[in-house]
Amino acid sequence: MNAAPFNLAWGSQVYAYVIAFNVYGPSGKSATGSGAYMYTNPDAPRNIVETLAARTLTAIGFSWQQGVQNGGTSVIDYRLFYDQGTNNYVILAANYLSTSFMIDSLTPGVTYKFKIQARNQFSLSDDSQVFSILCATVPDIPLAPTTTQSGSDIIVTWSAPSANGSPITGYKVYL
Repeated sequence: MNAAPFNLAWGSQVYAYVIAFNVYGPSGKSATGSGAYMYTNPDAPRNIVETLAARTLTAIGFSWQQGVQNGGTSVIDYRLFYDQGTNNYVILAANYLSTSFMIDSLTPGVTYKFKIQARNQFSLSDDSQVFSILCATVPDIPLAPTTTQSGSDIIVTWSAPSANGSPITGYKVYL
């Protein structure tokens, strides 16, 4: 990414001097200025993925990568937001230094939405894409089924186990 109109890269140090003109011609050259740096806000974090090994019934984890451009100065930290299923984002963590996060004490069955901003010395990035995670795990193991005979048929019955936050969508019965 470059800054207009001179096609300078973000992070470039810019020195300037001035020459004045009037009808009699140009003045001499001024002293060179102090050399400001060209900074802008960093790109939004990207590639947010769940850390499956961190998943429990009440906890989830995720990680992300820094945006492609840092705005000419290093990313200092991150700000994380989440929506607890209410369509209202709140700050989950500010001045966060890592690119991975673990959150616990969640409610099973709720889909949580997350978005992240990066911060450099210039400003905050735009929000990352929203990343959603359903707080759930695999169902509990069903209790042993009972089998009964009804005429020439065998009837297999069992109690539904805890779904652990995600509805059970089917069963496989092995005989």
